[in-house]
Amino acid sequence: MGMAARDGDGWIECSCGGKHWGLHGAAGLLLLRGSQVLLQHRAPWVHNGDTWGIPGGARDSHESYLEAALREAHEEIGITADEIEVIGESCQEHGAWGYHTIIALAHERCDPIAANQESIEVRWVERSDVSTLALHPAFSKNWSMLLELIHTLP
Repeated sequence: MGMAARDGDGWIECSCGGKHWGLHGAAGLLLLRGSQVLLQHRAPWVHNGDTWGIPGGARDSHESYLEAALREAHEEIGITADEIEVIGESCQEHGAWGYHTIIALAHERCDPIAANQESIEVRWVERSDVSTLALHPAFSKNWSMLLELIHTLP
């Protein structure tokens, strides 16, 4: 049995009036280690390039949001599911389209890298310093809510 088809890439016109990447929604991984979060410096050529955000991307039709976030994290920062512990999820729903942020703790052996051409670098950033960076617009909009959510998780 081969890999399932990648059928999620593409833009969708949203009821919110915007366009979003991911025909079946999208997902990302917010990785925590102590007081730090892992951020990805996005390559200049990607949508909203040269900004900081979390690894993520389009969800394929056969994937859960968790599966999509883990696949994207593997592709973009070279980590696997056994290097993290999922502790929460946040959903931004826009009618027919949604973005799910999977929140996870990095195990000690978790060593993210800029694993493909979509990243300039990845960096552990103190939570208090995140908003000082040039953030991806959608991540910037949701960061304060995500930060509040992090504080409620075990």
